[in-house]
Amino acid sequence: MKCSDLDMRLTVIGAGHLGLTHAACMADLGHKVLAIDVDRNQIAKAAEGAAPFFEPGLELLLRKNLDAGRLRFATSFAEAADFGYVHFLCVGTPQADNGAADLTSAYAAAETLAPCLTSRCLIVGKSTVPVGTARKLMTLVRALAPAGELVELAWNPEFLREGSAVQDTLHPNRLVFGVTSDSAAQLLRQVYAKLLAAGIPELIMDLETAELTKLAANAFLATKISFINAIADVCETTGADVALLAQALAHDERIGRQHLTPGLGFGGGCLPKDLRTLRATAAALGADSAASLLGEVDAINLARRARIASLARETADGSLAGKRVAVLGVAFKPGSDDVRDSPSLDVCDRLAREGAIISVHDPAATASAARLYPHLRYAESVLEAAEAADLILHLTEWSAYQALDPAALGTVVAHRTIIDARCALDTDLWRAAGWTIRVLGRPWSPGPP
Repeated sequence: MKCSDLDMRLTVIGAGHLGLTHAACMADLGHKVLAIDVDRNQIAKAAEGAAPFFEPGLELLLRKNLDAGRLRFATSFAEAADFGYVHFLCVGTPQADNGAADLTSAYAAAETLAPCLTSRCLIVGKSTVPVGTARKLMTLVRALAPAGELVELAWNPEFLREGSAVQDTLHPNRLVFGVTSDSAAQLLRQVYAKLLAAGIPELIMDLETAELTKLAANAFLATKISFINAIADVCETTGADVALLAQALAHDERIGRQHLTPGLGFGGGCLPKDLRTLRATAAALGADSAASLLGEVDAINLARRARIASLARETADGSLAGKRVAVLGVAFKPGSDDVRDSPSLDVCDRLAREGAIISVHDPAATASAARLYPHLRYAESVLEAAEAADLILHLTEWSAYQALDPAALGTVVAHRTIIDARCALDTDLWRAAGWTIRVLGRPWSPGPP
């Protein structure tokens, strides 16, 4: 079977954050796309052009391609097998209790799809998985599929970031193809023909290297974040300024500027999970030095949450009981409503357990947070959250918070005290408005009397 670059029929299995974004973007490249998921409610929403999560630009892309007839949704694996020649596997691989990735959905999807495959096709994994998963899935699928050896499997890891997922999918900085044959590589080139023609680098490799590439990339980013946070602790004890230090490091082209902002640390559904998955894999393989390094990176990151809670307690003269604390931001990062492993919510919960009265604001994530932490208070505006507050915590660096007028905010609080846990606010501006502002790793002094 041959397909032209513009009329390929693709299926996307899994309509979560990764799958829904990938389906919409593949349709926008001109392909005919059928996305399926076992969650009927999610499929029904997607078929109406509604994303069940916050992702800038995604709903516009969904409606555009639904209206153009290039994108549709279903729940049937048999329908997917009949429709497509290339099947993208985009199911979730959340963290299991032992720290490794939970591959239940990946194997379930493969076991359900395989008996429906009666002719030559290519399954392309995009989910983040431990090394060795792809070959196991290929063996499983070929054993269950009527087409047998005619079913090929490749791995094409995603590198999208929540909050910029559409941009990252349509304008990636590289395309990684883990394949076992030239024909699989050629088919992936057809899928991504427009991106390759635009000059996006293509990297062809084996399955194992492709699987490890995604895990290693996220583990490296996590290491860089934990490194600058560890240095922030050194700066605090010496009176040095970690923000100025980071600027100096950024001028070294071997280091670069990205991910050198100290603060509360990373969270979400990817970076912590991928770090722990790689650590568990390294430990299982006897790569003790890698496992030890990654374990320390994780420990440094988690310690940031306790450090902010401790700083809040210190700022409140040793006791948070009965103190009103306004929290700005609970999404794990700006541009998202995702609160999975949210460092901010972890801090909120710690302070609430010490008796603090927490009032939360977030531009997108309050509904998601309220489902998990109903004992916190949620405000519709920053001013409402800050009403009579003894302390404000800036925990997610939304641009709206950086644009706040500290003088106006100062009129509603009980005490003009703020902890900037993301090193993102203009400290001079806040101090000039009479605020005491504390920033991890930076010298501090109270504002004007």
